[in-house]
Amino acid sequence: MTHLPSNTGLQAPAAPEAGATVGQWLSWLESIHPAEIDLGLERVLEVFQRLFPRRPTARVVTVAGTNGKGSTVAALEALLRASGRQTGAYTSPHLVNYNERIRIDGTDVSDAALIAAFEEVEAARGSITLTYFEFGTLAAFVVLANAGVQDWILEVGLGGRLDAVNVIDADLAVITSVDVDHVAFLGTNREIIGLEKAGILRPGMPAIVADTDPPRSVLQEAVARQANLTRAGRDYTIEESSDALSATLNFQDRTIRLPAGPLPVQSVAAAVVAAQILEPATTDADTEAALAGVSAPGRFELLARHPDVYADVGHNPHAARWLCERLQSLETRGRKVHAVYAALADKDVQGVARAMAPVVDCWYLSGLDAPRGLTPEALETRLAPCKLNQVQSCNSVAEAITAAKGQAGVDDILIVFGSFFTVAEARTLLL
Repeated sequence: MTHLPSNTGLQAPAAPEAGATVGQWLSWLESIHPAEIDLGLERVLEVFQRLFPRRPTARVVTVAGTNGKGSTVAALEALLRASGRQTGAYTSPHLVNYNERIRIDGTDVSDAALIAAFEEVEAARGSITLTYFEFGTLAAFVVLANAGVQDWILEVGLGGRLDAVNVIDADLAVITSVDVDHVAFLGTNREIIGLEKAGILRPGMPAIVADTDPPRSVLQEAVARQANLTRAGRDYTIEESSDALSATLNFQDRTIRLPAGPLPVQSVAAAVVAAQILEPATTDADTEAALAGVSAPGRFELLARHPDVYADVGHNPHAARWLCERLQSLETRGRKVHAVYAALADKDVQGVARAMAPVVDCWYLSGLDAPRGLTPEALETRLAPCKLNQVQSCNSVAEAITAAKGQAGVDDILIVFGSFFTVAEARTLLL
């Protein structure tokens, strides 16, 4: 990809003045770089080095993967806090408020701390151009450093090798899964995408691959980088119970019960393995207690009852396959599944719909009022070859939820999914 020079010669808009709100800062961030995504580390690394002449002393965990990253971060955050560590977490994107992206000991960052970090990054960048995500990532680092937390848990935004998060070396890296998504930036097959995600590995540092069938590129890169690799299926195993109410993790000489919950068991298991590597003295009882209440907004989140309304941010076929299995694990006999689906234009909507088709009885295709959001007409046209059951088009997510609730029985299931924007609208309406 062609990268823009540090100074484009164009007059950049003036930074917000003292007293500006978070909203004003975010509006400004959207205007300071002509591209939404500009992969590469040169520009962001230069600003990072200005902000941090010495590497922050915190222990850094970096999490990459096609799906399951946010779940792994949430579980690892809970586990490390239970072991007595002070944690800072950085995830993206957010659902409702930007502050959700940065958590200090489990609490969203305050407006004051976020604005102070924005001001520090702006003072340091000079004439260097930064995207919205790059600027926000550096601001997150500043927040975590200013808070003085012991552990930074960082979710990669896109890929890994060229993502802004990767400017700091990880003390432990996790690759949750590798599948095809963001093909315009990462490539069209798992081998190429795997190589991008393996870019977060560091020589001699521990790394976890939670994908039981990882691309060869990931394994080869781990060897080339001399990473201390722990693999799902080889170094640890997961045994799911017949009643789908729990699973058991076997790692080294330990057997840990993983409770049933809204998060993918593979992500939770990877977090447990990471926590055991980082804090081996943590007891099994403390681990299980910490996992009991772990959840993440928008990850198979129960929003309402009678009918049960779940929301999930899954937006690619890999995530849709997991979501289908999760719905099938519920007691669905005699209960119809109604699906509200809204998506972005660059997603494999046919792959998603085909993955969900085995469990969905009625579809409500919604328009999405977001950048790159598909209209209901465009979504219905794209999905016509899938020959879905009982399709109804709606102008908005809210309209689709209302229509679905109107037709669903009190014992039915309603799943709202397709993107963070889709789930954000559902949460705004129902919570």
